[in-house]
Amino acid sequence: MRAKITYFVLAAVLVVYFVLVGSRGVLLIQQGTLITVAFGAAVLVLPLIGAWFLWHNTRFALLAGQLARQLEAEGGLPEDDLARTPGGRVDRASADAAFARRQAETEARPQDWRSWFRLAVAYHDARDTPRARKAMRHAIALRRAERSGPVPSADVGGTGEPQAP
Repeated sequence: MRAKITYFVLAAVLVVYFVLVGSRGVLLIQQGTLITVAFGAAVLVLPLIGAWFLWHNTRFALLAGQLARQLEAEGGLPEDDLARTPGGRVDRASADAAFARRQAETEARPQDWRSWFRLAVAYHDARDTPRARKAMRHAIALRRAERSGPVPSADVGGTGEPQAP
């Protein structure tokens, strides 16, 4: 819950920042000189990119949360039984062993969004965030396709199959 509150507070701060920066861009454009119009247009681009990025990540988090809630209701969430270091981080050997299990599960059922979700968690535990996000995006796409039609192909690591961290 603390992470959600932090996320929404930071998102609100970003929105305020986007409004402030956007208003400065408009003021620059209203000056009417060639230089201020060019700077004003450039300044307006930054909040637009930031707003798109914020929306994209918020949507990703909401969709991943929906999958997690569904898996939890089904009793399919992976258990957090990994060994931890004294500092609280997941032990690398433990994460690698869990990853091997999840990778085998995903290779056996490549069209199952649940296995891709669990693989994304295993990538995250193994500290491979880019592949964790790709696997979660694929799980989201598979879930969406399950509801509406054809299933997309998966290529998390660029080789056509899940990659070891």
